Amino acid sequence: MAAPGRTLLKVIVLGDSGVGKTSLMNQYVYKKFSQQYKATIGADFVTKELQIDDKLVTLQLWDTAGQERFQSLGSAFYRGADCCVLVYDVNVLKSFESLQSWHEEFLKQQADPAEPEAFPFVVLGNKVDVDGGNSRVVSERRAREWCASRGDIPYFETSAKEDFNVDAAFLCVARVGLSNEHEQENYFRAISEAVSETEQKGGCAC
Repeated sequence: MAAPGRTLLKVIVLGDSGVGKTSLMNQYVYKKFSQQYKATIGADFVTKELQIDDKLVTLQLWDTAGQERFQSLGSAFYRGADCCVLVYDVNVLKSFESLQSWHEEFLKQQADPAEPEAFPFVVLGNKVDVDGGNSRVVSERRAREWCASRGDIPYFETSAKEDFNVDAAFLCVARVGLSNEHEQENYFRAISEAVSETEQKGGCAC
């Protein structure tokens, strides 16, 4: 639990196996990068504390397995999320094409958020360092167009290995998660006020 005066944000990181989800999180939280690839089994999370304006925020970053056979684990982990990060490898076309299914899967498993089109996502095009950028098959323009067509999702090009744009990307994640949390608070406050008003009037508002 976040301490008093702190805000806990649950962030789910999704994408195909091998796109660098775990590496991005390890670089962001621990400033470490490993060349060795080890598939995530099920789900795991790390936390990072940061200050945004005058607010202390604890980011709880959930790293989920990209293998399809683990996708059924999804709904329990997705529920209660404040933001979802979609990661692909700019050098692997299939990982970019999979973004759509990850996007849909999250909204479906997340127990249908009140306004799915308004739920905050951030997209990261990772591994821009590979082969000096000569191996990339997904252009920045194509990725930005995909994001723009889905409600202007924020987009960052990153390298977990070189620690390029990683802090900036997760700062954005924290900011959009924070704004989503405020909107949810206002939504539930409005509901509870309407309920208490109905109770004061003596029962049913029919």
